[in-house]
Amino acid sequence: MNDTQQQYDVLVIGGGPAGLSAALVLGRSRRSVLVVDAGEPRNAPAAHMQAFLSRDGAPPSDLLAAGRAEVAAYGVDIVGDSIAEIDRTATGFTATTTSGATYDAGRVVLATGLRDVLPDVPGIRERWGRDVIHCPYCHGWEVRDQRIAVLATGPMSAHQAQLFRQLSDRVTFLAGDTDPDAETRTALEARGIEIVTGPVAELVVEDDRLTGVRTGSGAVLPLDVLVVGTRMEAPRDLPDRLGLEMTELPGMGRQVTVDDMGATTVPGVWAAGNAADVRMQVINAAAAGNLAGAAVNMDMVQEEVRLAVQQQASRTTA
Repeated sequence: MNDTQQQYDVLVIGGGPAGLSAALVLGRSRRSVLVVDAGEPRNAPAAHMQAFLSRDGAPPSDLLAAGRAEVAAYGVDIVGDSIAEIDRTATGFTATTTSGATYDAGRVVLATGLRDVLPDVPGIRERWGRDVIHCPYCHGWEVRDQRIAVLATGPMSAHQAQLFRQLSDRVTFLAGDTDPDAETRTALEARGIEIVTGPVAELVVEDDRLTGVRTGSGAVLPLDVLVVGTRMEAPRDLPDRLGLEMTELPGMGRQVTVDDMGATTVPGVWAAGNAADVRMQVINAAAAGNLAGAAVNMDMVQEEVRLAVQQQASRTTA
């Protein structure tokens, strides 16, 4: 081990709700824990997070700041960096960060979240998390009764339109170049959801506010909110390097395959939050991190029991 290499019981990769929750459980179990966080949370564009009991409407950054302070109180180390390489060793794993630091750990919790792959329409990325949204449970209340258009990007888009119809009676389904099948069209029209076909060329923004979308024909459809279904992708570099099995969710994205407690297909590696379930909101990710942290600790306890029994047997036969 070189001078810059440190040994931890657990390396948590990602310092969002899932990673910090896992670190909290492990820190309280008197494990040595390192959290490596690149500082690129998925919900950074959002001013507030919703549907988190007792934290509804709080800025995401406030939750992370509070979580960092809590885990630090239990001796958890946090570094602002990202993992460039990770390899299995005889005793666990060795990880090297982009800054060149190297860490050894017996176990790994992968909580790297995911990234949203946005539709290739001019203006969407600049408005993302503001008046271009994707989740009725995250943002729906805030856009209730407004003019909402749902941009078709996959098989779940019509379902999105039905969810937002619960929140406003002014919902339009932008079907693009596809023609909804008869069943989908009937369901949309039955609830008064207008269907507009043809491509969307760009967003129309005035005074830093979305006011409509311009179609391929040049016509402008007035609206206040655009809903898009993103393709949600968990980072692949670390899972691939660790040899983790991945699961493809049709129309949604890829995620690490885990069991009910977050264990991956590779011994010693757990995954939690959006890395393991692209559908999770903040509160779900925090809960998954809690479960994964407990599972990691139990795995370590079982190993400690096994070693203690072996040592006792050795002393008895000596």
